[in-house]
Amino acid sequence: MIYSVLLAFAGLASQASAACSRDALKAATETYLKAQAAGDLSISSLAANNVSYVENDAPMDMTKGVLSQAVTIDFNRSLHDTTGCATFTEISAATNAHPYVIATRMLFTDDKITAIQSVVADDGDWAFNATGQLYWNKQEKWDVIPEDKRDSREVIQAAGDAYLDSWGDGKVPVPYGTPCARLEGGSYTDTRNSGANTCTMPEFPQPFKIENRRYVIDEEVGGLDIFNDFPFIDKSKPNGTSSTNFFRVEGGKIRYIHETTICTTRNCGL
Repeated sequence: MIYSVLLAFAGLASQASAACSRDALKAATETYLKAQAAGDLSISSLAANNVSYVENDAPMDMTKGVLSQAVTIDFNRSLHDTTGCATFTEISAATNAHPYVIATRMLFTDDKITAIQSVVADDGDWAFNATGQLYWNKQEKWDVIPEDKRDSREVIQAAGDAYLDSWGDGKVPVPYGTPCARLEGGSYTDTRNSGANTCTMPEFPQPFKIENRRYVIDEEVGGLDIFNDFPFIDKSKPNGTSSTNFFRVEGGKIRYIHETTICTTRNCGL
């Protein structure tokens, strides 16, 4: 009995030590956005000594990455994962001299950033159109969900996983909402605001499996981002190219999906 109680307390202590303050995560996100806008690397003041920096799955020196460039940020949207101690930020930079769509996840330990991982899309990447991405992104509503109507982390993650699993197995049931809209690069599936489910994806040629999934979940807005390796689409990287799928889940149903995928050859050679 005593052993069971000790185990229970140990588990609670582990959860408590892993959890992060929402205010701290929001402050770090604001610092990141200001640093990206200025290109001044001020985010490093919040970083651990051994912080890792990765763009499109390639480790690099932070001073040589997009974070070192001043980028005009037209619109941004973020998730704050207090359980996983992580943030996710989607940046639309359509009016920047060099247009970008940037998706960044930051991981934290003891209030210090231990990893910055970005999917940095620009001209030539899959369906890239920063102007379209900005326009449709701004039409969407990602308001805070009332506490009594929020889905659990498990429900939110399961919805996103089902969507990605269905690409390899069309029999997997996906909890699409009605309406549901998908923003793929700069292309939107519900340009007429039809109120219908326009998110359904076909099964890809087999074998097909989305690997290396990395999650950021924010129950307050029903938000989920999954960094992943997308196989098949880029023939130069058959085992998977850098990709991210960003979801809004309401009442257990998928409302919005944003996809950003990197190509090693223009438009992945398609």
